[in-house]
Amino acid sequence: MTDDANMSMRKFLKQVGVTSQQAIEEAMRDADTAGKSFAVKAVITIDELGMRHEISGEIKGQD
Repeated sequence: MTDDANMSMRKFLKQVGVTSQQAIEEAMRDADTAGKSFAVKAVITIDELGMRHEISGEIKGQD
């Protein structure tokens, strides 16, 4: 992979991480999350390549 391709991928993934964390924090700030956990799923697609990548996990609420 070229340096340009690698850098553009890293830039995109950094943006995904930062903006996703901000959105999750905002949603949790506006809800009663104490003692709860939440199923979470992220999906990344590249239609032109027929790629679909799904990640599932769990986020714990604030104590």
